[in-house]
Amino acid sequence: GYSSAASDVYKRQSKRFPVFHLILLFTEIITNRNIMDIAKRCEQNPLLAPKDLKAGINGMEITCLLNPGVFKYQGKIWLLLRVAERPIQKEGIISFPIYNEKGKIEVVSFLKNDPDLDASDPRVIGYKGKNYLTTMSYLRLVSSTDGIHFKDEPEFPPIFGKGELEAFGIEDCRVATTEDGFYLTFTEVSSVAVGVGLIHTNDWKNYTRHGMIFPPHNKDCALFEQKIGDRYFALHRPSSPELGGNYIWLAESPDRLHWGNHKCVATTRDGMWDCARVGAGAAPIKTEEGWLEIYHGADFNHRYCLGALLLDLNDPSKVIARSEEPIMEPIAAYEQTGFFGNVVFTNGHLVDGDTITMYYGASDEVICKAELSISEILNVLKQTQKK
Repeated sequence: GYSSAASDVYKRQSKRFPVFHLILLFTEIITNRNIMDIAKRCEQNPLLAPKDLKAGINGMEITCLLNPGVFKYQGKIWLLLRVAERPIQKEGIISFPIYNEKGKIEVVSFLKNDPDLDASDPRVIGYKGKNYLTTMSYLRLVSSTDGIHFKDEPEFPPIFGKGELEAFGIEDCRVATTEDGFYLTFTEVSSVAVGVGLIHTNDWKNYTRHGMIFPPHNKDCALFEQKIGDRYFALHRPSSPELGGNYIWLAESPDRLHWGNHKCVATTRDGMWDCARVGAGAAPIKTEEGWLEIYHGADFNHRYCLGALLLDLNDPSKVIARSEEPIMEPIAAYEQTGFFGNVVFTNGHLVDGDTITMYYGASDEVICKAELSISEILNVLKQTQKK
């Protein structure tokens, strides 16, 4: 069953976690606004936590489950999880895995008291001018017959990073379900680049890797699941540290491999919940009003919320409307505390009529589920158009 959105989340979480109402009150005070959250969270949340799965790499432990791609296959609901693993940590030492030049996983270790070590961010280690990830991510399939209880599928092996451009792993995969199979867009991470990779499959056992389709620095790539005219389209997120910023862009392609005619469709907004960075979620949803895209935005405190964009059906570079307030934000306890707290992040959903069944990562640690109403989101967007 589902709660009836933010007010019910507040009541339930306040009983389970007494400090919850204070956190929510503090959030409203520091942001000087009311919480407007229209997501109906699944009462069984979180659905998956690191303890629920066995590590896929020998000698490692699962630290985080993050941001799954979502699809239907063989009559079941599937999640393509990002699984982040690291070596079991020893006292006084920080250790992490990387792929070496031979494509084998090796463990790098530093003393925690080394003056050249910067381990202030749980996600990234800095050492003598170089950055490393504290974990290695790969993609792992789990399935469910009811959309709530998921299990490993041994017949469908994980997808690991491959080659020098994926030496730090692969992350946050979107799955586009199309007439000619499944297209996977994901973040390739290495010491030299963060870019977007593409994989195609029909059976989730045999994969065609197409390499990096959007060069560095780029991520958060969501393919439209059907053509517009004679072209394929994709949302992506290049980053420009000097001029521009972390914005959502649109690109078009004749074949999904070669992309051009790039146009910026959404920038960050000063003083708002998405002032630091924005990025696309899953594949845009076709509605009578336009292409509906649920996107993530973060502020300079790294608090991640979800908003909505409405793009023109025939020319998705034209933005019809954009939500002023988040349609979902980290208000549940499991969204506020974890490996990296105050995060709701999605890149996977299923659509059935008016209902979006969205799976998302919470606090960079656990996997959750929520439902959203397309008509309700469109009504919110219509209100922004009237202002």
